[in-house]
Amino acid sequence: MKYFLAPLGCQMNKSDSERIASVLEEMGFLATESEEEADILGIVACSVRQKSINKVYSRIQKWNGWKKNKSLLTFLSGCILPADEVKFVEMFDLVFKINELPTLPQMITQYGVNTAFSREIMLAQEEKKDFDTLFWKIQPKYSSLFQAYIPIQNGCNKFCSFCAVPYTRGKEVSRPSHEILKEMERLVQEGYKTITLLGQNVNSYGLDRPSEEWNFAQLLEKIGQIGEKSGKEFWVYYTSPHPSDMKTDVLEMMAKYPCLARHVHLPIQSGDDDILKKMNRTYDMAIYRNIVQNIRKILPEATLFTDIIVGFSSETQEQFNNTLKAVEEFEYDMAYIAQYSPRPGAASYQWPDDVPFEEKKNRFHKLTECLKKITFQNNQKMIGKSYRCLVEGKDRKEGLLCARTQGLIPIHFPSLDLSLIGNFVDILIESTTAFAAAGKKLG
Repeated sequence: MKYFLAPLGCQMNKSDSERIASVLEEMGFLATESEEEADILGIVACSVRQKSINKVYSRIQKWNGWKKNKSLLTFLSGCILPADEVKFVEMFDLVFKINELPTLPQMITQYGVNTAFSREIMLAQEEKKDFDTLFWKIQPKYSSLFQAYIPIQNGCNKFCSFCAVPYTRGKEVSRPSHEILKEMERLVQEGYKTITLLGQNVNSYGLDRPSEEWNFAQLLEKIGQIGEKSGKEFWVYYTSPHPSDMKTDVLEMMAKYPCLARHVHLPIQSGDDDILKKMNRTYDMAIYRNIVQNIRKILPEATLFTDIIVGFSSETQEQFNNTLKAVEEFEYDMAYIAQYSPRPGAASYQWPDDVPFEEKKNRFHKLTECLKKITFQNNQKMIGKSYRCLVEGKDRKEGLLCARTQGLIPIHFPSLDLSLIGNFVDILIESTTAFAAAGKKLG
């Protein structure tokens, strides 16, 4: 019997899907990339964006249509708002919270599907152990042989007014540090080249258990020491930090250990203090500016990425202009820009969505054009320099491979040698565009 999984949304959902895959394969199912071949069809959903929820509706309507001709089992997990869950319960055979994954074998068996139970999971269910603890103990089926995710926490305590995550994943829970380090050591020994620490607010790691766990900077130090002892080359990333919790000790650890990648993803969301306050972001531009100045001082070679929302409730033209000014000031290497869409359950859902759709699109395009000018200028500085890069795969253009610098800038270079995929190479940059560069492999 075969299964098909469709992860939607962020890297956390992709990581969660790797653990779902592990459970399904332990039950005896085989993965397939073809929905039509599958006996079990699952979605790891994202309620943060309406666009992702629309994809769920589209897929389940198609799948339920197939049930007229074949026996299928459908399930849904991931980030699901209560308002969305009520609707999806009627459409999917199974809907469960991601930390309830250890009970999936039991749920599927109740539908009459013969499966092989994991003895550890069965015993844990009988002993009624904490689901979060059980979930993290599931070893994922990594979707790559050289890139991996390590979740270090679940949930969020920030309650940004536009965000649904606290309502879909609950309060922050830090994963035990010894489990994180054990998984890190194993991945390093197995030759993984990039490892990303995941959490809704990674730099608040350990704050829910201050007497039991390290803080985030201390965790990074332990990971840095693993890198030193291993003698292996690999890069560790983390996403996503919250500016309110971003301290210089984290940056100092990054500067101290070579395996901690010179890259910071620091979401700003808006460049206007009043909008930030309405978003409940708990920092203002002065605080954010100070963090960026510390990044430039302590990690001058680091690339800086961010997230921005345009067209938030009541955002004026002047307030949007302040965001434009912020992008120009901080000279981001990349920004992920979203047009605001209210989500049921989030505080801002009660407020008027009063920026017209066409105006949101206009602001999106203006900000994108501003960003393109800045990233092009940043990338132009790369020409004539060589960069250590990780080759990720074949490019869309024939005869080219695609790699990334430690700062996650995409690099294209000519090569037919597929054995380079998953390995580090040195590339001399010869030309650039707004969001990528091109060059030739050295050596």
